[in-house]
Amino acid sequence: MNKVFLIGRLTRDPELRYTDANIPVCRFSIAVNRTYSNQNGEREADFINISVWRKQAENIKNYLKKGSQVAIDGRIQTSSYERDGVRRYNTEVVADNVQFLDSRSSSNSGDSENFGFDNVSPSDFSSSVSTTTVKNDPFADFGASIEINDDELPF
Repeated sequence: MNKVFLIGRLTRDPELRYTDANIPVCRFSIAVNRTYSNQNGEREADFINISVWRKQAENIKNYLKKGSQVAIDGRIQTSSYERDGVRRYNTEVVADNVQFLDSRSSSNSGDSENFGFDNVSPSDFSSSVSTTTVKNDPFADFGASIEINDDELPF
């Protein structure tokens, strides 16, 4: 079984490209903190390359940037290629699912994009709420009670 779950922050802005068949692929890397500290008491991190395909790739490019926190569910994939006569190896996580963990306002990191809701409070909407009165017995208008035999019940 090849299954990976990661939570980390993007170390750079995502790069979106298209294959020759016009399929979107997005590549980025995340920093994942280790659970322990080194000999100097410092926490270290692993930097993991991620690739995402199709519609999710376009969403990542549109909504995430360096520093955004994400949860990744995917699989490890290795590949190799030859350049200048030297065999090179690449290991990355191919994400099946990417969850955005930052709220929209925190991912803007101080940008003033609040979609026109800067000074809105709950009391601004109270005048549009209507109230209805519920009778004590909401089924009183339906007439006599219904008799059901135990043999008629599906369970």
